[in-house]
Amino acid sequence: MKRVVAFIISLFVLVSALAFLPGCVRNDTGLRKIVLNEVTRSVFYAPLYVADSMGFFKEEGLELEIVTGGGSDASMTALLAGEADFALMGPETGVYVINEGKENHPMIIGQLTKRDGSFLLGREKTDEFSWDMLNGKTVIGGRVGGMPYMTLMYVMNKHGLIPGENVEVNSSIQFNLMGGAFEAGTGDFVTLFEPTATQFQNNGKGYILANIGLESGEVPYTAFMTRQETIKNDPELVAKFIRAIARAQKWVMTASDNEIAKAMQPYFPDTDIPTLEIVAKSYRETDSWMQTPVMTEEAFGRLLDIMDFNNVLSKRVDFKELVDNSFAEQVLREMNK
Repeated sequence: MKRVVAFIISLFVLVSALAFLPGCVRNDTGLRKIVLNEVTRSVFYAPLYVADSMGFFKEEGLELEIVTGGGSDASMTALLAGEADFALMGPETGVYVINEGKENHPMIIGQLTKRDGSFLLGREKTDEFSWDMLNGKTVIGGRVGGMPYMTLMYVMNKHGLIPGENVEVNSSIQFNLMGGAFEAGTGDFVTLFEPTATQFQNNGKGYILANIGLESGEVPYTAFMTRQETIKNDPELVAKFIRAIARAQKWVMTASDNEIAKAMQPYFPDTDIPTLEIVAKSYRETDSWMQTPVMTEEAFGRLLDIMDFNNVLSKRVDFKELVDNSFAEQVLREMNK
């Protein structure tokens, strides 16, 4: 918890010293350029990439630039500093900001994924995995306070695994460096997102043993956020952004795995279509993607429960204090006419 608090304090010290950057500008094509900072690059976020590659943002008059932050702290910093118009990250980051007493905190305007998208990988292949195989072993689990780490803790507890007692969890490695650390010999197990998990398995660097999302159940895992001043001063921009996302979510629900793979490939140039098809099929079958951007209060409450279990929740945040569903709900009404 101290690490989380230290991050939030330092983050706002940084923001208070920065002047907000100029607003969005129009390029030579007449499109309005906007920047989205994503927490990481993953097939898990397929509907986002689909919205861009299928032209849904352009049809809204927007040109989207996606910047990969490499962690929720970096994505939140970019958003608050005005370096990004929108950010895609774990909702828990917004809870941390509110619990530090910051009134001008960002708002969640749409949800993208509804369960953990990571997979547990081990060094040896087995057809009969059981969680007790982690007894006495070390797992690379992400940074304390982040959703990958907290969900893993929640799942391991369900199976009687207690860090410091019968399993060790390495929380010192940055999210986007976990795969490299495992490949270099650190730890016995690691949690990885797609397409990295499948690539590791295909190359014999590790073997997928369990789906963390299926083990943890439904939870608002990744969401879009924007600053309150953007909502107040430029509601049309927010509506256009969410409309593009909602159209992509609808498209993904009926598209084939091959169509999804082809739509995503520009964002994963080093991954072939067959691999992208496999991971698209996996995330679809595990019901990992939201069908609409609307976040429910029940799901938000489950997020708070997981945070509380991990001892990083100083107080429960009111749903409407952090979540603004108005744009998503309006877009759905338009789409359903």
